[in-house]
Amino acid sequence: MSISKKFLTIALCGLMVLGAALAGGCGGGDKKAAPAKKVLKVGMECGYAPYNWTQTNDKNGAVKIAGSSEYAYGYDVIMAKEMAKACGAELEIHKIEWDGLAPAVASGKIDAAICGMSITSKRKQTVDFTAPYYYANVVGLVKKGTPQANAKSVADLKGAVATSQLNTIWYDQIDQIPNVTKLPGIENVPGMIVALTSGKCNLIVTDIPTAMAASYANKDLQVLEFAADKGFKTSKEDVEIGIAVKKGNKELVDAMNKKLTTMKEADFKKIMEEAIKVQPLAK
Repeated sequence: MSISKKFLTIALCGLMVLGAALAGGCGGGDKKAAPAKKVLKVGMECGYAPYNWTQTNDKNGAVKIAGSSEYAYGYDVIMAKEMAKACGAELEIHKIEWDGLAPAVASGKIDAAICGMSITSKRKQTVDFTAPYYYANVVGLVKKGTPQANAKSVADLKGAVATSQLNTIWYDQIDQIPNVTKLPGIENVPGMIVALTSGKCNLIVTDIPTAMAASYANKDLQVLEFAADKGFKTSKEDVEIGIAVKKGNKELVDAMNKKLTTMKEADFKKIMEEAIKVQPLAK
């Protein structure tokens, strides 16, 4: 082979290698991994109808519970979907017991707790809150046909045997009843309803959505909603229900509040009524 031909061959080989390298570079650009989808991790009990509950399928738009074959739905899930949309994120539901929700938020295990949690000064010491996403007045729940069912005021409940959910503002309200026998708090709402229907107690103190859901599902139960001057004395923080987030996460609070401030109390009530109608026990 002549020297000129040898140089020509080497030059052609070099161009081919360079072309392949450039082609590889372009291909690599096309194959760059897409940015990871933003996920909003939301915790709730998944057992606190009508705020949230567990079901076996995705009916009505239920969301699969992380690490489970079951699904969560209810008022909180509906609102969580709205919050995820406002944040441009994919919703991920985590089932956590009531007492573990605030710690899970504070530790960063979840981004938010959307679980029917009252915005109290004590809770603000460990977590931040959004604007209210529901307003829940405190009421009584009793069995029809009992003396308590005739009560027209908290004073008329004198001598009742009462309980409520552990570590809630409802449990504290029991102390307003004269001569009440206050039983230990119960871990969850289903347990409260069993205590009432079985006769262990004759009064449950809870919020209006919980009481309405229970009476909707069990026609033997009756909601006691008293006139403002005869009912349970509550503060603003007792009835305002908010979304708990990790302290200092202003970006998340602002994104959620941007959506919440476009909604009115009437919107919240309408969504809650829809949740009550489709709760599992309503069938």
